[in-house]
Amino acid sequence: MAISAPRKLSLIKPDRQLFAGGDENALTKQVLATHSEEPLEFPVTPLLSLVEQIFLRAKLNTHQGATRAQLEAIEDKSPSPTDLLDLLDFVSFTINRVSNEIQYKCSGAGDPHTVTMEVFNLLSSWPWDAKVVLALAAFAINYGEFWLLVQQSSTDLLAKDISLLKKLPEIFERVDIVKQKFEALDKLIKSLVDVAKCIVDFKMLPPHYITPDTPEMKSATTLIPTAIYWTIRSIVACAAQNAGLIGVGHEYLASASETWELSSLAHKIDNIRKHLEQLLLACHHYINEKMHHEAYMNLVRLFEIPHIDNNKILRALIYSKDDKPPLVDGLSKEKATLEVLRKKNVLLLISDLDLSIVELSMLDQIYRESRQNKTRTESDYEVVWMPIVEPPWTEEKQVKFEALLGLMPWYSVAHPSLIESAVIKYVRQVWNFIKKPLLVVLDPQGKVVNTNAVHMLWIWGSLAYPFTSAREESLWKEETWRLELLVDSVEPLIFQWMETGKYICILGGEDLAWIRGFSAKALGVAKDAGINLEILYVGKSNPGEKIKKNIAAILADKVIHTLVDPTLIWFFWVRLESMWYSKTQRGNTIEDDPVMQETMTMLSFDSGDQGWALFCKGSTDILRAKAETITNVVDGYEERWKVHVQEEGFIPAMSKDLQDIHTPEHCNRLILPSSNGTIPEKVVCSECGSAMEKFIMYRCCND
Repeated sequence: MAISAPRKLSLIKPDRQLFAGGDENALTKQVLATHSEEPLEFPVTPLLSLVEQIFLRAKLNTHQGATRAQLEAIEDKSPSPTDLLDLLDFVSFTINRVSNEIQYKCSGAGDPHTVTMEVFNLLSSWPWDAKVVLALAAFAINYGEFWLLVQQSSTDLLAKDISLLKKLPEIFERVDIVKQKFEALDKLIKSLVDVAKCIVDFKMLPPHYITPDTPEMKSATTLIPTAIYWTIRSIVACAAQNAGLIGVGHEYLASASETWELSSLAHKIDNIRKHLEQLLLACHHYINEKMHHEAYMNLVRLFEIPHIDNNKILRALIYSKDDKPPLVDGLSKEKATLEVLRKKNVLLLISDLDLSIVELSMLDQIYRESRQNKTRTESDYEVVWMPIVEPPWTEEKQVKFEALLGLMPWYSVAHPSLIESAVIKYVRQVWNFIKKPLLVVLDPQGKVVNTNAVHMLWIWGSLAYPFTSAREESLWKEETWRLELLVDSVEPLIFQWMETGKYICILGGEDLAWIRGFSAKALGVAKDAGINLEILYVGKSNPGEKIKKNIAAILADKVIHTLVDPTLIWFFWVRLESMWYSKTQRGNTIEDDPVMQETMTMLSFDSGDQGWALFCKGSTDILRAKAETITNVVDGYEERWKVHVQEEGFIPAMSKDLQDIHTPEHCNRLILPSSNGTIPEKVVCSECGSAMEKFIMYRCCND
């Protein structure tokens, strides 16, 4: 007598017309009607990890691509059996009830939608995230038992006999067909677990930062019941296929319809997963923005209140946790904690990874000089490099960071990733960091006493200690436009020339022919006038190859002096720029500040196309002019002002001739490097007092 195979549950065909393209609203209403308003809460993550572990172990048996590494990763996160006992006591009855319901209904004829809704009724008292996890746990029991039997049938006689009753050996004789069916099943199960993870992740979102009425959460809340419906519906389909494999012959195995139906469900579930993941990503973005703003405002408030020391401020700026030392000692290259900075004056060197080696070398020199005698008050400070780097982090950035870190003699933040995004926002918005390095000064109580002491350091070095705005004000009150302010320690020979009463000429520009010609004329005039003249060449800001060639030629000529190191030429000009910026930050203008007027004149010389020269004797007897004008003065020595030298003096006679030949026609340019928000809207010409026209210039100099 022929015995027909039992009827199997149809997966999606009977009501495909109802839900495949149509009335999801009606479906959602049905699902919502089964939900209790006072659900039984419990932590679902441990149970979901256990379920995922069961599916992965089963996948290892099917040889469908699960790796030991994947399994180990799950096992590492899985709770211990002891931790699970209390949880399972709470949910095991429901899990087994759902498992039995699915197994029973899938063994006979039935409507998949009806079975799915019956499962919803069994889970009515549980929250949405628990519904999906409990349903997966119920299926994991049946699915896991199936594969446990397969696995043990080769070594255990009891398992072998049971598998024979279930006709499992016959099933696995057709490996080609079985493989296709289990590939479809595994793909769907993975998507179901991913959807469950998304739903659980929504439940885990911090309510302090995102509320149910947030648009992203409202969309997710609307989608989740439908997502859970199709997840349970797919579980029913998987269980039906699994039940269908038991006790049937080759005619069922050869049917491709069930495989196609599972693939169709997998496609639908995958679309749901993608939608949920997009919403989850949007929620995380919203939360991160709120957390970022909260952290930023906390930082703002932290700087507004007094502290007994600088520890809180430094922890907020650099690293707030205690799990690892956040600093690297520049000299020993050992890790250090923030305790090394407690109750000290701290200079935060803020830059990106394009920090100029020239700037770094000058900072290094000033820092090391201040450390030569640690008993001096001027050495009572620490420097910390805070690299500001926007994500993403790359190998190229890592190489740059390590190269700069190796050059730092002071403390550095151990890695840019330690600096929170809220701190980066604060540094940019409050301290106006854009591109050029900042040196923000914190006193021993963590109070900001100067938002940028770089200019002070370039102008006065360690004498600017404690680098406060008040100290900057007092230093400027003591200053006048004099040769010592202009050259400082750039060339020590100048101070020897001053002490011995020599006349000094400082000249700059790129035109070597003019430099040679003018120098010869000036030395000739000085010889005729009976004065001892020394000439020093200081090149041009951002010295390139032309300046380096000029230096080499001047050294070979042995007629005048030159700053030999291009770094010193850069430092000469950056000090002048710093004077201008420092004065600008303090609200000074060239109309009422002689130092600012002279500084701007020198910077306009450097911005022009022609050279320039400055003559002086002593500290304050100074005159200066562009190449064309000063050459005219020197050329007119014999005819116009030689006769006045004996009576008036060389510099006064020269200065009077300069005034006599001066014409009102001029075209002055002032080119300043981009700064951190300190360029004023209005700048007036140092020569005539008219407002200068502002242009934007982009320059790339690699000459």
